[in-house]
Amino acid sequence: MQDRYGMIGVQVADGICRVTLDRPEKLNALTYAFWTDLVQLLAEAEADDAVRVLVIHGAGSHFCAGGDIEGFGELGDIPARRRYQKLAFDAFRAFEVFAKPTIAAVHGYALGGGCELTMVTDLVVCDTTARFGTPEAAVGLMPGLGVVRGHANTNLHWLKQMIFTGARLDAEDARLAGLVTTIAPEGQHLDEALRMAAEVASRPATALRVAKAILNRGSGEGYDYSLEATALLHSTDDQREGVAAFKERRQPTFSDR
Repeated sequence: MQDRYGMIGVQVADGICRVTLDRPEKLNALTYAFWTDLVQLLAEAEADDAVRVLVIHGAGSHFCAGGDIEGFGELGDIPARRRYQKLAFDAFRAFEVFAKPTIAAVHGYALGGGCELTMVTDLVVCDTTARFGTPEAAVGLMPGLGVVRGHANTNLHWLKQMIFTGARLDAEDARLAGLVTTIAPEGQHLDEALRMAAEVASRPATALRVAKAILNRGSGEGYDYSLEATALLHSTDDQREGVAAFKERRQPTFSDR
């Protein structure tokens, strides 16, 4: 495997593939290229017998603040926006069906696409600073992956609150909602995830692969519909207004169009 895939750093040792979202100056906001880089990384990690479990975490003060909203304005027409959404959905799906166990180690923000990334991870460890949220409606969108996969992990009322109000769940509320497996003390999220990963890596890989495949049966339902719906939302006046307001650091004025 490579040690770098765009904004993603990689280290492999003792059966653990440690994946770092490494764009801390932008709160690890996900670039356009991130999605194809992630798919390539996963394909190579799955083929690498030295990798038995994958741990993903964020550099700096946060896990991931979501997609790079400032780049949304560069997506010109509806076909371009649909291609972008398909890249993201394909990457989420690749992460979800990755044959080996995955663990997210979360601190600070896990928002938008960052929160959705934890939804397709097998286990989620966070520290007490973690904040989970799906704020897409603030820019005229919805969490495309979240509406498909979120309720498999999360109480439906909690998920609706996150989507409808933009609420950010702290570590304890996220655990109660089902988004989090384990809460670690501040700053110890990665250590706890790596400890857990070492335990997973000691188990027979074939048994875990088969168990994961069975547990994830039916997990792809709704992807195609959500892809088309999200691409459509990218073409609305409210989406353009939401992105403009985000860039200009002001409150948006939505027209419901």
